[in-house]
Amino acid sequence: MNQPSATERRSPLHVVPLPALADNYIWLLHDDSGHAIVVDPGEASPVESALHARKLKLCAILLTHHHDDHIGGAGRLRDMYDVPVYAPDDARIAIATHRVQDGGTVVLGQPSARFQVMAVPGHTLSHIAYVGEGVLLCGDTLFSLGCGRLFEGTPTQMLSSLQRIASLPGDLLVCCAHEYTSANGRFAQSVEPNNAALKQRVDEVARLRANHQPSVPATLSSELACNPFLRVNSESVIEWCRQHGAANDPVARFAALRSAKDVFRA
Repeated sequence: MNQPSATERRSPLHVVPLPALADNYIWLLHDDSGHAIVVDPGEASPVESALHARKLKLCAILLTHHHDDHIGGAGRLRDMYDVPVYAPDDARIAIATHRVQDGGTVVLGQPSARFQVMAVPGHTLSHIAYVGEGVLLCGDTLFSLGCGRLFEGTPTQMLSSLQRIASLPGDLLVCCAHEYTSANGRFAQSVEPNNAALKQRVDEVARLRANHQPSVPATLSSELACNPFLRVNSESVIEWCRQHGAANDPVARFAALRSAKDVFRA
């Protein structure tokens, strides 16, 4: 990827998804002067290759949560490039050099960048997101057309996290950490088969994946129009939940959606 894509140009930084492991994305953000940040490096080699190919200098690492497919390469990168590692206050992330928490700010000089830290528990209890520079770095909390599994948190916690995300500016680029969009889209269409925006997004994803292109980032406004986990109060999602015996309140609707997605096959 030698030229910045249209999605890269929406942020003051170039925003590049680096494929890693089976279906992860490591996010590489860099400025025009060659200074870079990486987010959730589950392995080091894709980052090393991208830095070399683009002639970039790594200046910082941001981590969203403790799972190994998000932090597995961070120690090697920290030691190789002598850079700070920002992470939630979780003892399971022993490689961190800077602990951050909800409401805090990460300010970087090179590249010049400022991110607000948002607690988004649900997938894990200490999960955080970083918001700034036109991007939402949300780890495994929000996926395009989906959301993360609840490994540690409750439906109430995850729905609250998603509602916090939903209140952010719609032009943010959602930089999630997995290429799950095609499968998520099939489930989303089973919930909202008549959602025209969703159909358009699913068709777009099919074209991107057929050309071996990432399906992300997508704008938050697109997710608000298409992602059932952000739409628990929409009439079409409420109707689906009613048919599945869970229409009474938003948490019950979210829990029904998440449980159905956990076993969905199509």
